[in-house]
Amino acid sequence: MPKGETRRRPRTRAALLDAALETFAELGFRAATIEQICERAGYTRGAFYSNFSSKEELFLALFDQHSERIVARIRERIDAVADGALTLDGVAEALAEVEPAERAWYLVTMEFTLHAIRDPQAAWVLARHDARLRAEIARGLTEYLARAGRTLTADPDEVARLLIALREGALAQAYVEPEQLPPGRLERQFLAPLLAALSTERPL
Repeated sequence: MPKGETRRRPRTRAALLDAALETFAELGFRAATIEQICERAGYTRGAFYSNFSSKEELFLALFDQHSERIVARIRERIDAVADGALTLDGVAEALAEVEPAERAWYLVTMEFTLHAIRDPQAAWVLARHDARLRAEIARGLTEYLARAGRTLTADPDEVARLLIALREGALAQAYVEPEQLPPGRLERQFLAPLLAALSTERPL
């Protein structure tokens, strides 16, 4: 591969990912075409297929990118708290934060989830990516609770599933009734007591 093409490849991939998120959110995963994504990104189908084999692979790249950003953002919020000062409320606040741009991602991922429920192969692949995200959440939560003087008393993977379910369900209600239920409010109200119920104080 020529050196110039090697240097351009990350920019091309990033542009296609950005265009895909916008196109999927606007038109829906199933309705959006590769041609529409390429047109929005300003690239050809050849550029698309040099980076992704299908719309499904493109979505999964978006999933991993979004997961990495969310995990990194939570860690940054937690790491900004001084040693000995982290509380359950602080952990809950970091987990409850919802970016304004989250609505577009929510529309995309919920539609792909429905696609995966109908398609066993897509479900199998999505489950693998979900598992990696849960592992990161479980690992981080265990670490953050330890800093807050707590130890989980439930399986970390199952707690991660519960936190994801709470977030997705809360966002669904918030996006339907944003004035009555701003995004993140349910998490800020209930996450701290939930984490307290699922953990115990660490011995000194």
